[in-house]
Amino acid sequence: MMEFLLIIGNMMPSTFMITSPILIAAIGGMICERAGVVNIALEGLMVMGAMTAAVAISQFGVSIPAALLLAAIVGGMFSLIHAFASVTLRADQVISGTGINLLSLGVTVFICQLLFGSDRSPNHGGMMRGFLGLFPVEWTSRATEWAYRSFGAEIELPGFLMLFPTVWIAIAILVLSWFVLYKRPWGLRLRAAGEHPQALASAGVNVIRIRYTAVLISGLLSGLAGGSVVLTQDIHFTVTTINGTGFIALAAVSFGRWLPLGILGSSFIFGMSTALAVHVANFPRLLQLLPSQFFNAMPFLITLITLIIFSGKDYAPRSVGKPFDKGKS
Repeated sequence: MMEFLLIIGNMMPSTFMITSPILIAAIGGMICERAGVVNIALEGLMVMGAMTAAVAISQFGVSIPAALLLAAIVGGMFSLIHAFASVTLRADQVISGTGINLLSLGVTVFICQLLFGSDRSPNHGGMMRGFLGLFPVEWTSRATEWAYRSFGAEIELPGFLMLFPTVWIAIAILVLSWFVLYKRPWGLRLRAAGEHPQALASAGVNVIRIRYTAVLISGLLSGLAGGSVVLTQDIHFTVTTINGTGFIALAAVSFGRWLPLGILGSSFIFGMSTALAVHVANFPRLLQLLPSQFFNAMPFLITLITLIIFSGKDYAPRSVGKPFDKGKS
């Protein structure tokens, strides 16, 4: 039992590392859909952010915070394409998002070929390192020694205490999004834009501006999430760096019922299932029951199951996916 708990504890760094970008992108998707715009382009926006962060470090030698900032900016700029198509032109939002997902793959490969003569960036050498936040170093050293004396095993302390900076960023974004959505007038207007946009417009609020802002915020957060992925989970950017994380974040939005705390829980479930696929070698009994490929596919299986379960539920904003028309009552 103790060995099992130690393995679970040592999974925590991977779990938090994987959960953070899912949560950041999912919050962006929630804000966008709360305003009435479906954004399945989270995957493509994360790809753009990941490429930007990797290129910024490997080619221009910028710092990690600057690379994350640039990733967010590029994601936000790219999301304006989706905003123009879905809000201004009132195009089908799913088709627009799909087009951005496809476009992002082509653009990133083209830029990498142009700069590096390859479909990937060089080793950026800028991977983040975990830090202990509020815990002094001497505390962690003593805790490690105590764990070894008590359990007779080397326990990786980061499994319990060490967190990547992206974890704190994700938590801050979660708290800020909850505060703005439910405690500020702008959050009320944002939610009204996704529920009753005509009523909001009759009150003199610019629905178009609200929706543009929501799509822009989702792009900024998705770009930041993509940068977080490439700087914590990979040593360079490739077209498979994101590998469906944006679609998992999209599923986390519906699984979490478009609520900040619900999205936190669903993102953690997806992060834990992905981390389990990495650490499944530490669970030989599970490998005796199921092949390792099953655990690799588990996050996507959970995604499909949650989409099926919640597809008929009335949790989504009433006007999500519907273009706003001033002439309609």
